[in-house]
Amino acid sequence: MELTVLAVAFTALLLLGVPVAFSIGLASIATVLYSGFPIAVVFQKMVGGMQVFSFLAIPFFVFAGELMLYGGVADRIVRFANSLVGHVRGGLGMSNVIGCTLFGGVAGSALADVTAMGSVMIPLMKKEGYDADYAVNVTTHAALVGVLMPTSHNLIIFTLATTGIASVSVFSLILGALIPAVLLTLCNLAAAYYVAVKRGYPTRGAFKGWGEVLRAFGGALPGLLIVVIILAGILSGIFTATESAATAVLWALIVTGIVYRSLSRKDFLTACAKACKTTGVVLLLIGISSAFGYFMALYEVPQKTGEMMQSVSTNPLVIFFLINLLLFVLGTFLDMAATILVCTPIFLPIAMHFGMDPVQFGVVMLINCALGLNTPPVGVTQFVGCAIGGISVGQVMKSILPFYGALGACLMLVTYVPAISLWLPSLFK
Repeated sequence: MELTVLAVAFTALLLLGVPVAFSIGLASIATVLYSGFPIAVVFQKMVGGMQVFSFLAIPFFVFAGELMLYGGVADRIVRFANSLVGHVRGGLGMSNVIGCTLFGGVAGSALADVTAMGSVMIPLMKKEGYDADYAVNVTTHAALVGVLMPTSHNLIIFTLATTGIASVSVFSLILGALIPAVLLTLCNLAAAYYVAVKRGYPTRGAFKGWGEVLRAFGGALPGLLIVVIILAGILSGIFTATESAATAVLWALIVTGIVYRSLSRKDFLTACAKACKTTGVVLLLIGISSAFGYFMALYEVPQKTGEMMQSVSTNPLVIFFLINLLLFVLGTFLDMAATILVCTPIFLPIAMHFGMDPVQFGVVMLINCALGLNTPPVGVTQFVGCAIGGISVGQVMKSILPFYGALGACLMLVTYVPAISLWLPSLFK
């Protein structure tokens, strides 16, 4: 009965439009009151959930991404991407995909990626004769690669959500997500090219030569080096994941403030304010989800969910498909951080029982969450993209299938081909 109170209260609050963090907290309090536990249990679990040294990486990565967003890095990445593939059919769409991928690696946030790259590329694509729905779909789907990049704070959140279930290092997950990030980019490029050819979009002049590519790359290189610094620093043992996040902030300040000289005092203060707000929301979710996770473990939610799935099938292929389906559905209603924190304790033990490595599951979880970011009713990246493009969500959804297909193909490959996410981590064990 306690589990019913927890589930019904959480679902009812979400349907009433209560923010996710408060829905989780109020559902936990309702369960405590019904079960007769002291109300202090909820607050003890909240405080304990937030008192983790590794959480320092989250505000640092968020702040670095905001600095890059307001520091003029996007324009230089756009120029580099255009010089590389702007001459092919639908070249601006292809440039958009590459630009979003590169900026996603710098910012580590799909939302920042859509905001920065979309503000530049969507109006430009519309001006060059591309349909608004195509421009928005290309941008919003390419931006999702950012959740798999080394600068993504969601990688940190997942590793912390596995505490007590499995031992997953941040570095292993960073390495595990690199090849899937490349694969997702290739799938997005294929979808963008397919739609461009089908609609007969034009080419954009001739290739300007490798000299222009090198010049554009040189301009974008200082910003792009942040990914190399993080990977090289952790790999060499110079600093930990938390220290790498602090280094990312320092490098972002150097690049935007000294190298590019594009970060004004106003932009710096705006970046500080947005980083504080995002960090506060994430830490609140982490603390409240710790209390929520305590009750899910106490009332054996993972075990009961696993038994329910096994009643449908005992075939690992079917179980993995069901996990993906449930994660996708939940991801359309929950924010990314909330989905990771709530669903990892439920589905990770089931996936491990049927032979999936925790690192592989982490990548699968992140891709599913990314898909949720671009799906109503809580598809924040899609809403931002539509606002920039001046088009309704309904119009965008009518032509979204090729891009969903690209993301779905990547998800299925990562789910059923373990080497895609496990090969790189295995080289550094």
